[in-house]
Amino acid sequence: MPRNLDLASLRSFVTVADVGGVTRAAGYLNLTQSAVSMQIKRLEESLGLTLFLRAARKLALSPEGEQLLSYGRRMLALNDEVLSRFSTSCCQGSIRLGVPHDVVYPAIPGILRRMAQAYPMVQINLVSSFTLLMKEEFARGEFDVILTTEEAPEAAAEVVSARPLVWVGAPGGNAWQRRPLRLGFKDSCIFRPTAQGALDAAGIAWDMATGGESEQAVEATVAADLAISVRMAGSIPEGMEPITGDNLLPPLGEMKLALYRGNRRNDEALEMLLAELRCGYGC
Repeated sequence: MPRNLDLASLRSFVTVADVGGVTRAAGYLNLTQSAVSMQIKRLEESLGLTLFLRAARKLALSPEGEQLLSYGRRMLALNDEVLSRFSTSCCQGSIRLGVPHDVVYPAIPGILRRMAQAYPMVQINLVSSFTLLMKEEFARGEFDVILTTEEAPEAAAEVVSARPLVWVGAPGGNAWQRRPLRLGFKDSCIFRPTAQGALDAAGIAWDMATGGESEQAVEATVAADLAISVRMAGSIPEGMEPITGDNLLPPLGEMKLALYRGNRRNDEALEMLLAELRCGYGC
């Protein structure tokens, strides 16, 4: 067994484990998929261990891989902290990031963790708000980066992906069958007028089961099978699931995910954050 671990291979291993696959990890690391696979293989051979269980086309950590993941995260965090601390081009300060509440999960926690490891002297201030409000604040220079959900982003935006809107309800629920159809939305939800317009065009009667600006109230009402709502595919909270099958509900179209970049700072930390957001929401 070698006396020193290859940190590049270790970084590939940790990234694959964090993002759930070699293809996505390659995008984060700016490497080819084959390069990431070779680094994982090299690490397994150097340790004499199998780190991933490859079954049913899904990667899962082996028991030894789970142990190495904990060590690997700490080693990489210390490595990145040392490089950042003694680098003459060390990035510091804060970055104000805005992300709509309904797309924070699952990508943002991993992005923030990797940013903190790579740039421990940079503080990411995350604000979860509505697209329209964030765009107003962005125009006043109050954000460095915002991620938006919009039907038609502005010309200055960078569109990273387009995702379909889906009707969601309680798992196994039947609220979607009742008429009038009960809806759960916050007053300012950007998906609300789209849903109401689609139902009106289809001649389906509806009324509102919620009001105000509490997302917790909406999620509780939907999870209790007292209403249905709309979310972007890939960003569905616990307690909800897509309404599929012959449900007689009208299609909703799609929503675009777009990035807006401010001009307050222009450094490698901001570039890494943008790359993470592109991969987290576009890969």
